[in-house]
Amino acid sequence: MSDDAAAPPITFPLQGFLGMELTGDAPGAGIASISIGAEHLNPNGVVHGAVLFALVDTAMGKATMSVVDDGFYCASVELSLRFIRAAAAGHLVAEATVVKRGRNVVHLEARVHDGDERIIATSAGTFAILGG
Repeated sequence: MSDDAAAPPITFPLQGFLGMELTGDAPGAGIASISIGAEHLNPNGVVHGAVLFALVDTAMGKATMSVVDDGFYCASVELSLRFIRAAAAGHLVAEATVVKRGRNVVHLEARVHDGDERIIATSAGTFAILGG
């Protein structure tokens, strides 16, 4: 982003550290994105798997929070990530959707794609609903 004044607020330190942007307000959906920089790469010159994991986990957390009531929060219970292809430059977007919201858990799916809409990774996850 070229205009820092237009940047969405940072909501937690890792988001700022990775340069992650959270967007979208649709119920049951969450979007997290990053512009790939040298700080995201592993020694082989491609995006480190932990960066992709954080991107998906954050998008899923946003999607979960969109379907829980005020006074509640969520925590990751389980998340699987399948790496489809490597990414080394450009922009990555993780789009998560709620598959089913139960009383105590939320089941989700997500896909990470690059700027050319190529799938980089797919994911399934479960989040606990806590608090209240």
